[in-house]
Amino acid sequence: MRTSTGTAGAVSRAASRPASRAALTPTRTTLTSTFAAALAVALLASGCEQAGPGASRTAPVDLGRIRLVSYDGCDDMLAGLRAAAARNVGPWGLGPPQIMYMEARADTAAPRAKTAAPEHSTTNVHEAGADEPDLVKTDGKRVIVVNRGVLRVVDAATRKVTGTLKLVDGDQNWAPADLLVSGDRALVLFSGGGGIPFGAIAKRAPSSGPRYVLVDLAGKPTVTGTLTASGSHLDARMTGSTVRIVVRSQPEIAFPDPGPDLTDAERIRHNRDVVAKAPAGAWLPAFETTDAAGRATKGTVGCERVSHPDEYTGTSMLTVYSVDLAAGAKGIAAPDPISVAADGDTVYGTASSLYVTSNPRMLWPRPVEPPVEDAPSATPATPAAPVPPVESTTPGKPAVPGPGTATPANTAQAPRDEPTPSEPPAVTAEPTGTAQAPRDEPTPSEPPAVTAEPTDTAQAPRDEPTPSEPAPVPPTTETTPGTAAPETTPVLPPEETEIHRFDIGAPGAPRYVASGKVPGRLLNQYSLSEFEGHLRVATTSADLSGPAGGESDSSSAVYVLDARTLGKVGEVGGLGRGERIYSVRFIGPVGYVVTFRQVDPLYTLDLRDPKAPRATGELKITGYSAYLHPAGDGRLIGIGQEASERGRTLGTQVSLFDVSDPAAPRLLSRMFAKDSGSEAEWDPHAFLYWPATGAAVVPLNSWSGERPTGGALVLRIDDSSVTRTGTVTHPRPGGRGDARFAYDPGIRRSVVIGDDLWTVSDLGLKVSALNGLADRGWIPFD
Repeated sequence: MRTSTGTAGAVSRAASRPASRAALTPTRTTLTSTFAAALAVALLASGCEQAGPGASRTAPVDLGRIRLVSYDGCDDMLAGLRAAAARNVGPWGLGPPQIMYMEARADTAAPRAKTAAPEHSTTNVHEAGADEPDLVKTDGKRVIVVNRGVLRVVDAATRKVTGTLKLVDGDQNWAPADLLVSGDRALVLFSGGGGIPFGAIAKRAPSSGPRYVLVDLAGKPTVTGTLTASGSHLDARMTGSTVRIVVRSQPEIAFPDPGPDLTDAERIRHNRDVVAKAPAGAWLPAFETTDAAGRATKGTVGCERVSHPDEYTGTSMLTVYSVDLAAGAKGIAAPDPISVAADGDTVYGTASSLYVTSNPRMLWPRPVEPPVEDAPSATPATPAAPVPPVESTTPGKPAVPGPGTATPANTAQAPRDEPTPSEPPAVTAEPTGTAQAPRDEPTPSEPPAVTAEPTDTAQAPRDEPTPSEPAPVPPTTETTPGTAAPETTPVLPPEETEIHRFDIGAPGAPRYVASGKVPGRLLNQYSLSEFEGHLRVATTSADLSGPAGGESDSSSAVYVLDARTLGKVGEVGGLGRGERIYSVRFIGPVGYVVTFRQVDPLYTLDLRDPKAPRATGELKITGYSAYLHPAGDGRLIGIGQEASERGRTLGTQVSLFDVSDPAAPRLLSRMFAKDSGSEAEWDPHAFLYWPATGAAVVPLNSWSGERPTGGALVLRIDDSSVTRTGTVTHPRPGGRGDARFAYDPGIRRSVVIGDDLWTVSDLGLKVSALNGLADRGWIPFD
């Protein structure tokens, strides 16, 4: 049975070649070992001395090893947390005045019976053996979808809904949710918090944190238990049948307003007094479980299960809950939580390891560089630049010209605004269910700011602090009245990422293994890769105090760490000077890094010798790839945006690279769709690649023409070309008014089962023939 859309399913024959030619080796080796019960868990925030936004220089990064240690008891824990929080409290409490931000949303299923299921795709995950939550799962016999608070089970053979379960009340169906499935158990992850369980309005108030619902799928879908945690959902991974959920929380300390006449220094003194009196319960994460009958049991992480690094801020706590779906017939057992006095922003998992990382500088806003402006033309009237081709183009073959174009062109008009990586260009059309690009430059792995009809996925700000992550406050210097304050040179926290590894090879709570740190910031989980006893880490470092104050002083590097100790073994730097990372992919002993500002250098890295990694090749083209996917023998697929020579994004592009020679990567073919964007640019779960036929499916939202449209672009990718074979669309909802402005939710996911292509939108499931895309069925979400 083939179960492949993720890394594990991309088969390579290059492993047997000499490494100089074998650029793709996606076979991954994983460590297998057993562990005892856990002492400590996930991540840390640096306790580096904080400085104000006006800091003029950056402290060097100390790459010495860091470790987590347990407290001696509750008194020791409380004293340490109070002292750390007091050092970081500001005039407005643990962070600035509250600003509302949208919350981020950020497998192989076991067969139900002994009979073989049809060949089918699975969720496009980073690592084999570490399933990731997503809104649709399949085992080849059924399709399980969670949409707007409702779980549906569809029989793949009859294309009929066999089970429906409403999980939240009607006015709460905005709550974003994902799924993890093991056999006849599904865990629905409501990451946004605030949801009211269906039918429980009179019994229970909305939860303030994420909620996880265990569902029995053996017959009629039934809730068998829930877990509600204090804090905000970070991410989850499932190995075997065990799910590890990572939650981030902030101390629950009320800071009374001392009045409007106090100075900031007086406010800080007042708030430090408040922190000094806060009880241990203000920091200890709380949780609640319910059984199938709705009986609730409340719990708190014990002091003996909390660890801390040598230095920490005391402003956040990271907790890992373990839930075994195989034991879920009687509900959720004790979630076996362990906590760390730390913060976290990225989770990466393999079949045997769980990594959690944090970047203390994430709490500091980054300067926004001025937008790219076109130089004024000396001629009053100049002809418009040619419109780039809409259909696929292959080097050496003619392209289809755009409207009003006399000859094919490869570039478009220079930009007036700063390019917006991994996001569709801004438009003036009526809002739809598709997000539009913000004016400021985003982090490429994240979706654009929402200006449209709400969907199941809330979007996140890029670098601003969230309510659960208070920005550090610089220490105040008190002076005697009439005395000038001494001039000081504040020091910015170092640009660094702390990494913590936990052993998850055995059921139950993780076991802490090691911690380390590297300079710079990660892009996303694809910046991390464990391979043959080493962890590869790709980061971008920028000196915000430099003359350009940001990306002009940036560069990227890949660090190789010993997975046992997370001590540095080797590094290769100097990648993309003046640019930042837009995508990363590690495949066996080879790495690929894309940086971008105006052009897209694709770097190939030879990582065979962990002590001496090196860059072996570079390809510069317009645009960039925001996601890289292995495509077999010496081939790499890139999903991203085409851009003008000045860096203005023009629309979604799908590129095919020849990376068989690490010293000379080549662009073989490219499909470009003008004025469009794809969710696959920031969420790899949206991308489907089916190696058996070379089919690839990319959700696409376009803004050309009379009205915005959404669909699934179906491509055929062979050894040398990317060819457009068609587009799948879903019915638009009925309604009154001008059809040009009808809400089009867009297609978000696609699944292959046998010779059928299933596509998922907010309105329903559509079944099409994989070969030819003929309609075979429509299953509405009534």
